[in-house]
Amino acid sequence: MQLYDTLTRTNRQLTPIDGETYRFYCCGPTVYGPAHIGNFRTFVMHDVFRRVLETSGTDTLHVRNITDVDDKTIRDSQAAGQSLADFTAGWTEKFHHDCAALGCLEPHIEPSALAHIPQQVAMIEDLIAKGNAYASDDGSVYFSVGSFPEYGKLSHLDTRELDLGKTQNTRADADEYEKDSIADFVLWKARKDEDGENYWSSPWGEGRPGWHLECSAMIKEYLGSDFDLHAGGIDLVFPHHDNEIAQSQCSCGGDFAAHWFHTTHLMVDGGKMSKSLGNLYTIADLEAKGHTAMEVRYVLISAHYRKQLNFTLDSLHAAGEALQKIAKAVTVMIEAAGNSSPEQGGSHLFQPAWDALNKDLNTPAALGHLFTGIKEAQKLTGTEAANNLQALHQILYSLGLTLPAPEEASEIPPEIEELAKQRWQAKQDKDWAASDNYRDQLATQGWTIKDTAEGYEITPL
Repeated sequence: MQLYDTLTRTNRQLTPIDGETYRFYCCGPTVYGPAHIGNFRTFVMHDVFRRVLETSGTDTLHVRNITDVDDKTIRDSQAAGQSLADFTAGWTEKFHHDCAALGCLEPHIEPSALAHIPQQVAMIEDLIAKGNAYASDDGSVYFSVGSFPEYGKLSHLDTRELDLGKTQNTRADADEYEKDSIADFVLWKARKDEDGENYWSSPWGEGRPGWHLECSAMIKEYLGSDFDLHAGGIDLVFPHHDNEIAQSQCSCGGDFAAHWFHTTHLMVDGGKMSKSLGNLYTIADLEAKGHTAMEVRYVLISAHYRKQLNFTLDSLHAAGEALQKIAKAVTVMIEAAGNSSPEQGGSHLFQPAWDALNKDLNTPAALGHLFTGIKEAQKLTGTEAANNLQALHQILYSLGLTLPAPEEASEIPPEIEELAKQRWQAKQDKDWAASDNYRDQLATQGWTIKDTAEGYEITPL
């Protein structure tokens, strides 16, 4: 499998460092509310990535964190009048429910920031001892960006006019800060009144870890100083992942992640997704509109992970039709295969789909080749049908698609068939007025006609 690497900006072949297990870390959700489809585009693509690796025969170790202590979780748990642990546990459960509905495999390890505060304190102590961090007068601790000459190499800040000396005395105290701010970032935040009871003891006084530190501490705990791949949304490249690299390499040595995998944002109806526009959809929102989580997954993988995806409600309708088409094809192929068993290493029509997945996880190309394959595969019988059925199931598993039960074909009355034939003939004759008239008559009687590459389809409205 080849995958684009954000650090080198090249497609690189994936090979486990230890020659056995591909070990990777994914930045998980911040559990202060329901995850939305923008979040899930990233998590679904991580799932496809893992499935393709495992389908190819590669063992994996998948670690994904839960961010349950940061500015947002503390702020909203205080507003809700709940303890931080209880508040975040509820949203973590909701996240797990949505992941299951979307068909995402559970990570092998899912550590939380709250459960790993001692590890974070130990890493800060190490960074101070090595001269990469310093305590301020109020008891907060900051990473000294100027102490790490390679700072910004992931986001390629190092290729710009960058004077790290100018960051001296410039500090970012918030967990998230301006994307163009190159500042010493906070590792330990001194206790404030607005934190309520959410504070812990440390050598520098009461407080809590900064957001950027948690991933580094948990990666060290479960993956060590060198591991195969780090994944997340493109918005995390700077400053979050640049900060991770700096603090981890300074504390642990090693090369940290050998490969960086980032997913691009999605748009909704051609614009930015936001609460104010009313287009920040959750899985529950879309299910309430009559769509399934599997239709959502289909749309989320329908564009390449490095390109923007335009999510629309119409695309969900199209996804439902596509899944039905595949389900019907599988039914035809099962009947055509009969009692035949697939041949070991037998030829099939779905190799181009598999090749697309292994070439930078090209899911839209894989879907295109899947439909080309099922069109031809439905003409086969016996062992050939069995070979293709097995290959199709492999592609569907790799994409994480679970098919719906095929819809029963509605019996089309003879008079409707006749109207459709007349409308088709009118279209061939380029008599557009007559063609439209026949289409209107069909609609009046409760039927719609859709042109296809093979002719037309008649379905009830």
